[in-house]
Amino acid sequence: MSRVVLLASVACLATVSAVSAQTIPEPAKPIELEPIVVTANRTDTPAKEVGSAVTVITREELEQKQIRLVSDALRSMPGVAVNRVGPAGGLTQVRIRGSEGNQTLVLIDGMEVNDPAGGSEFNFAHLLAQDIDRIEVLRGPQSALYGSDAIGGVINIITRRGDGPPRGSVFVEAGSRGTVEGGGSISGSTDRVDYLIGGVGLRTDGFSAASEWRGNTEKDGYDNGTVFGKFGFQATDNLRFDVVGRAVDYYSEGDDEAFGSGAYDFKNDVDGDEFYGRAQAKLDLFEGRWQQIVGALRTGHSYDYLYDSFPPTKFDGLKTKFDYQSNVFAETGELSHTFTFAADHEKDEATTESSFSSFDKSLEQTGLVGEYKLGAWDQFFVTGSVRHDFNDGFEDATTFRITSAYIVEQTGTKLRASYGTGVKNPTLFELYGQTPTFIPNPNLKPEGAKGWDVGFDQPVFGNDLVVNVTYFDQRIDDLIQLQGLTVVNLPGESKIHGVEFGLSATPIDNLTLRASYTWLQGEDAQGVELIRRPSNSASFDANYAFLDGRANVNLGVVYNGTQDDLPFWRPVVELDDFVLVNLRGGYKIDEHTEVYARVENLLDEEYEEVYTFGGTGRTAIAGVRVSF
Repeated sequence: MSRVVLLASVACLATVSAVSAQTIPEPAKPIELEPIVVTANRTDTPAKEVGSAVTVITREELEQKQIRLVSDALRSMPGVAVNRVGPAGGLTQVRIRGSEGNQTLVLIDGMEVNDPAGGSEFNFAHLLAQDIDRIEVLRGPQSALYGSDAIGGVINIITRRGDGPPRGSVFVEAGSRGTVEGGGSISGSTDRVDYLIGGVGLRTDGFSAASEWRGNTEKDGYDNGTVFGKFGFQATDNLRFDVVGRAVDYYSEGDDEAFGSGAYDFKNDVDGDEFYGRAQAKLDLFEGRWQQIVGALRTGHSYDYLYDSFPPTKFDGLKTKFDYQSNVFAETGELSHTFTFAADHEKDEATTESSFSSFDKSLEQTGLVGEYKLGAWDQFFVTGSVRHDFNDGFEDATTFRITSAYIVEQTGTKLRASYGTGVKNPTLFELYGQTPTFIPNPNLKPEGAKGWDVGFDQPVFGNDLVVNVTYFDQRIDDLIQLQGLTVVNLPGESKIHGVEFGLSATPIDNLTLRASYTWLQGEDAQGVELIRRPSNSASFDANYAFLDGRANVNLGVVYNGTQDDLPFWRPVVELDDFVLVNLRGGYKIDEHTEVYARVENLLDEEYEEVYTFGGTGRTAIAGVRVSF
């Protein structure tokens, strides 16, 4: 924290000293820029040109909903299923289009943050939303762009960047169950430098991780401290350097699961920390027609499982990656072209230590990517991508993807379609880990996938109503599953298909409505329904601003249909469906001060996303935010 404060102070002083005392001219009339999607291709792409199914949540929506955990924002997205073990701080898995949690690639500002020691999965439990600018969810196999882990899709969390004169913001809030959260940030920019730095802390006494309505009364608390920073330096007109970093320290209390009877009050805590960092340089040549980017990242996950009076089990996962990308932009008549070549080298390391076994292993991978984007008459767009991965320890893989979008000018309809293949490499634990109840299998093959979707986006009454509909079909083969005391590649295909529906509307001034619905059907190669994937899920959100925009009220509803689960040493069980209702509101006292309040799970629904582990009960929070 002392380093954070020092950096913030230096950045502020540097920015203030660069501010000129000259008269500020009359501002020009604002120009509305076309929405840009960062994740759908290897280069930033206008939303209308994207042929893949992608959903974006903006910072404005996050603030209206008073989202504090990124996983809660994902619940409202089509095609996405969230499962949390108990209340805040419990293991939180996110699945896209019925794929497994470790078949979803997660990025933070372009950094791959899946945990090599945690089954190559990202645990969303500890990702707070304080500095998030937007969240993009790209659905369907994307390994041609990003390599392993992107079978179901990609979630890219993009943080804010400093802009304009020095400014700061602090907030504090408190509520039921001993919940307290507070934090702040300072940001700004000059002609050459932009910066943002801040932190946030959360603590709560929480609820019992084992369902309270099943007779468990011991509260399981959670503590999270997060610091973050983002710095950019425009060294010359065509050379820019960027550095981004994030560190998390947390302690999560939990319960255990008994053989055959489910969860019960017990000490099963996790003490951990995470860090993510990336440095990047970008060089633009020939008036921006040739762009070159080189970067390096380092991410780490370290945590101890504290199980009653037993010695802790320690896990450490590290990822190191170096990447290079070259983009060439050209135009010939009414055609636009983008040629991209990229190369990256990645090393994953995992270490475990316990009283009964340990291992320390690593894997390396080198990938080569080629992509071509074509735009014709500002109406028809096609993208093709191919990637080849050279893998250490198992077979290499080649994946590809093609997307298209067509704009019907007369109606504004956007027709889109995509087809892609994906790959999921075996995890380090599956290949080398060993315990008294598990034997590794070094002969595993990567899981493979192929998937396609087709859909349309239809604006009505201008953009006052927009409807999105997508049908998707996905197949996964060589699925890695537990068999006896080891894991094997299962023969046959897992088959998943479904429909995603989205709607946004502004029926009257200052009233915004958003809704989504997903129908999904997924079975493994033996025809057994996949667990923790609800067949039906939906969300509805209404936000109304009044008093000249100084006040707003927000109503959010999330529906999660019935789903199967496979408890420890029990047959498959069906989890009940549930509805979560959230009510939020805020009022700006003046341009610098806002007060707000919210009630999560307003109806105090008793629900389980994992068998016998209860969700969060009714929670009321009130707070104040001050900017300067």
